[in-house]
Amino acid sequence: MHSLDERCLRYLAEAIGCGSVRAAADKLNVNASAVSRQLAQMEVQLATPLIERHPRGVRATPAGSLLLDYYRRQTSDREDILAKLTDLRGLRRGHIDVVLGEGFVGDLMSGLLQGFWARHPDLTMTLDLAATNDVVRRVVEDEAHLGLVYNPPPEPRLRTHLAMPHPIRLLVRADHPLAAQFPAPSAGPVRLADLAGHRLGTMHPAYGIRQIIAAAERAEGVRLDPSLITGSIGVLKQFVVSGTGVTLLPAFCAAQEVTDGILVALPLADPGLDGVEARIVTRLGRQLSPAAGTLLQHLARGMAAEGRGRVG
Repeated sequence: MHSLDERCLRYLAEAIGCGSVRAAADKLNVNASAVSRQLAQMEVQLATPLIERHPRGVRATPAGSLLLDYYRRQTSDREDILAKLTDLRGLRRGHIDVVLGEGFVGDLMSGLLQGFWARHPDLTMTLDLAATNDVVRRVVEDEAHLGLVYNPPPEPRLRTHLAMPHPIRLLVRADHPLAAQFPAPSAGPVRLADLAGHRLGTMHPAYGIRQIIAAAERAEGVRLDPSLITGSIGVLKQFVVSGTGVTLLPAFCAAQEVTDGILVALPLADPGLDGVEARIVTRLGRQLSPAAGTLLQHLARGMAAEGRGRVG
């Protein structure tokens, strides 16, 4: 029988996660030689290689990936047990990791988080912004308790707790020619081909928004040629507000600017741009900590009460 040393498993996880033994050692504040020695000893003990070294660092072998999954499950289970003990003390302590797309920031900060902290003032939270694919990865790998994600790709390891319809719209400044050309709803929806000749800004292809638009381009047989590609919704909104160009985003991303009359959200003709959803997700099978479970229930209730979603 072989034993699995938790310190060695942590060294392995950090080496794989950081991409190199030296980077892992720096993060752990130990000597790189100590990390290498422990990994080598574990490979000897288990009689199988755990990492592959290449010019740009290290990556996991199949055996290393198996151990990494085991370590993540162990860490997650330990966190859940400790959090349940905290729950017995009335949620007086606890931390929640949330990863989300930038477009959700306005929703959270418009009152949902204030209401949560009013009831649970001692809980703390990390909010990290990420692209769609990275939100999914971090939730699946237990790096975050909850994910708020737009148009996630099919992933059997995800559980959807709330799905919110958020169709993509053409956002233009109120005085832009397209706003006059397509006064909704009399002129009908805008086709992607109608954007020819107008400077366009889009999200990076790693984001769900851009992936949906790419599918609409194929369906309509057009090819958009964006002047600006970015990973920031804030940059795109400023791009439009300044009059520099137009963009394609879910209307909720610019709800305040539309309400203030600065921007106009025009419907688009492609039905694929209407039937998309934003979701609150967790890893399937994960037992959330009491703090994370409480936040999940709070967000789901708050968004569903506003008529913006269906509970999964």
